[in-house]
Amino acid sequence: MSATTAIPDTSAEAVTGIPRFHWRAVLGVSVALTAGLLALASRYGYYMDELYFRVAGRNLAWGYIDQPPLVPLLSRVQTFLFGDTLFAIRVIPALLTGLSVFVAALIARELGGGGRAQVLASIAASASLATMAAGHVLHPTAVDHVVWVTVCWLLIRLLRTRDTRLWLAIGAVVGVGMLAKYLVVLLVIGLFAGLLIAGPRQVLRSRHLLGGLAVGLVIAAPVLIWQGANGWPQFSMASELSGSFGLDTAIGFAIGQLIMIGLFLTPLWVTGLVWLFRRPAYRSLGVAYLVLVVLLIAIGGFARYTEGLLTVSLAAGCVPAVAWLKSLPRRVLMTVAIVANAILAAVMSVPVLPIDAYGADSPLGGVGDAQLGQAGWDRLTDQVADVYLSLPESDRAHTALLGWNYAEAGALDRYGPASGLPAAYSPHNSYYDFGFPAQDKTVVIAVGTDAATLAPHFAQCAVAASLKFDLPHLDEGKPVLVCRTPAEPWSALWPKLRWVGTF
Repeated sequence: MSATTAIPDTSAEAVTGIPRFHWRAVLGVSVALTAGLLALASRYGYYMDELYFRVAGRNLAWGYIDQPPLVPLLSRVQTFLFGDTLFAIRVIPALLTGLSVFVAALIARELGGGGRAQVLASIAASASLATMAAGHVLHPTAVDHVVWVTVCWLLIRLLRTRDTRLWLAIGAVVGVGMLAKYLVVLLVIGLFAGLLIAGPRQVLRSRHLLGGLAVGLVIAAPVLIWQGANGWPQFSMASELSGSFGLDTAIGFAIGQLIMIGLFLTPLWVTGLVWLFRRPAYRSLGVAYLVLVVLLIAIGGFARYTEGLLTVSLAAGCVPAVAWLKSLPRRVLMTVAIVANAILAAVMSVPVLPIDAYGADSPLGGVGDAQLGQAGWDRLTDQVADVYLSLPESDRAHTALLGWNYAEAGALDRYGPASGLPAAYSPHNSYYDFGFPAQDKTVVIAVGTDAATLAPHFAQCAVAASLKFDLPHLDEGKPVLVCRTPAEPWSALWPKLRWVGTF
């Protein structure tokens, strides 16, 4: 017997072919981001879409004109568990965003990154605009973001291990993504094209791929059936959101790519994209990004739709970045870049500053759309309440409120009861399906449209007030109308008021 006995190598690298996962450090970053988002969740007010999702959560369906059913369901779950508050409706987005940061570290590990690369990936992802924006408000992007990075992580793992059973997991995640946002279809198209163009194509020749497709279709079946039964309204909504192709579109799209992660971290995700292209095993992900860019420019899609693949490239860039960070000056430079990016991203997407900082005269006025979308809805309700209280008491029992778009109606629904306001309705998108006024409602207080739109349907329509706000608002200057005596029963009038689109 030999005097020396070989000791088996039980390290993570030997057993799995990739470095050990430093989950404690990564979890710490994930928890810190989640805690920060929750600490800021109650500032400002509801975002315009959240006002809609809050009401949609009380009117659950298998589909809506402008979205799948998962986000309204999340709204319902959160308000049931935590109460009907601004904080409550933002708990799940913060948790999902923390999860996405955890997955970004898993991507770095899967690509061969050790502990430093994993932690750097989680920190860099936390500091990006895409991540912060996804985690602050309840929106389909909160789900879509974590779905995209998870699908890419699973595909990278499949490409490394050639374990085609992972197609089943990919199909399941895509199916869940379809319940939140149909945009995940673009990711599937991009990844499939990437594999066809750059390979390895053999992973497509697997029965598990068909199984994954079946799993995804089964999970997404309710929304697909609903869309088919209702004439595929998503195509109409997509047409509303898309623009025309042109040089300005391409330039704006390119600028959007620099902004979505953040200017200071752009070198890191560009490095990751180049790094992926230089590795045949993972080149398909780089090709997928380029395919998606070309497709979105062609159809006039938003630049932000690439944010999932940009986050993957960011995580990939952390793998070679660790070797570059050998010297102290470079580590200081990276630290400064991450901090600066985090500050810029926070200012643009989460309420770290007083809301007044985004006023029209402020230097930040041009970057505060997301912030200003959370302001003024209580003020709108107060002004409508003033008009309501000015009506003769005999009219108030027969009054209904009409918000021309879903945000206006959602604001009146949320803040109106405290002022004694009656129920609010809207003919916009699926808010239309939530109900219409009772037949005895012969007086309507309407916001968001002009008298010319409603006058043909009522015996009288008059302007009672004009909306005014302290900060820039979509409804600035719009009239508050008082319309009397509908020209026909509400059951016949309501379909004539319906409209589908964006505002």
